Amino acid sequence: MDDQIRHPLAYARALRGWSQNDLVARIHHAARHRPEGLRSGTDKAAVSKWENWKKTPSFESQLLIADAFGIPIADLEACEWPHWLPGQEQPVQLGSTFTVQALRDAQRAAMDQRRRTFMTFSALALAGLSVQWATLEPDRLTTALNGKRVDADLVDWLEDTSARLSALPTDQLQHTAKLMDTQLDTVTDLLEHGRYTEAVGRRLHLLAASLASACGWRRFDQGHHFAAGKLWSAALANAHAARDRDLGAGILSDFAYQSIWLTHPDAAVEPLSQALIHTRHPTARSLLHLRRARAHAALGAAADCHRDLAAAETALLTDTPGPAPAWCRWMSTADLAVDSGQCMLDLGRTDEAHARIDEGMSLLPRSRDKTRGIFLTYEARSLLQAREVEQALAVTNQSLDLATRIGAERCITLVRELAPAFKPYRQIDGVADLMDRLRTTPLPP
Repeated sequence: MDDQIRHPLAYARALRGWSQNDLVARIHHAARHRPEGLRSGTDKAAVSKWENWKKTPSFESQLLIADAFGIPIADLEACEWPHWLPGQEQPVQLGSTFTVQALRDAQRAAMDQRRRTFMTFSALALAGLSVQWATLEPDRLTTALNGKRVDADLVDWLEDTSARLSALPTDQLQHTAKLMDTQLDTVTDLLEHGRYTEAVGRRLHLLAASLASACGWRRFDQGHHFAAGKLWSAALANAHAARDRDLGAGILSDFAYQSIWLTHPDAAVEPLSQALIHTRHPTARSLLHLRRARAHAALGAAADCHRDLAAAETALLTDTPGPAPAWCRWMSTADLAVDSGQCMLDLGRTDEAHARIDEGMSLLPRSRDKTRGIFLTYEARSLLQAREVEQALAVTNQSLDLATRIGAERCITLVRELAPAFKPYRQIDGVADLMDRLRTTPLPP
């Protein structure tokens, strides 16, 4: 897992080669030179607490940190701590000029697992990207002037092979990651060096978007959030070039899901809102409303959450003649029930949450093991909040079994996060064994 540095402040220091003591000295220097005569009691222990997420610096301390790094006050006011610190990533601009650049950036990020878990796009960056996607007219594709001709038969084969890889059962996908990466590299080479018609070029961009999206989900499951974000940014750029609004909306939804997972729900609302404006299929709209409800629940906005849950249910029950876009075709009443239950957990409505999650689990098809593992963890959390410890114990063991079998690091990590809630019940038979298992279960390579 990309966990060598876990906080943007530590990363910002590393970019400048500063120790914690160096930062303290610069903060004291900034305090002495502030016109309002601020004084700072910052020491190395305070910096350590900030970098270990144990404490948030006061606004006055943030002013001095901004001075130390030479950051304009406007940036500090525009973003919450620590997202205004230097070193935050910005997505590549949309437009056909940048599609290959975005793919190459994503491939480099996917290979460099030293990048940090916190290195994801900020709320402002995601909001800007979603507005750009919604308002910027896609460029017309142009025929490449160099390289060999790419014909439709080759693209047919690439599309068929990629579809077969994507359709593999969940527990087999962990063994095909390199094949998917190679497919994406091949398509990127063809886009960069091939000669093709506009129609073939659009198909290549669409295939690149689908592959980058799938590869991004694999990195996300491994806990490599920086690489996942880069791959999804490349996917969005190529979906935009291919003029596929539905796929673009799905990729914005992926960004939003990642933000919610990383406990940054504020970054999820604007991308989901933009996607809803430009997506018409009821199944797609249902999923987007459901994810926005999750963001609102995490933010404590109960009324907004309930409005989105109602809209998600109405959309999912709406008949439509055409099939749902591939990125949301799996959306079902099971997903609606369990994610509604998670919303209720976030809003403190434990009994209702338990009932909804239980309902969703009974509806989920056996083919969706990764989703089942996540849902089982939600169920275990609701059982613990209801103090039904024996049931929670059984469900947690089942969830850990599933997560280990499919090789999804983020699912194993999610189960491990239940350990503190079990700690008060160590005297109950089986709890101590589970906590030992949670501590010693290895993460997948």
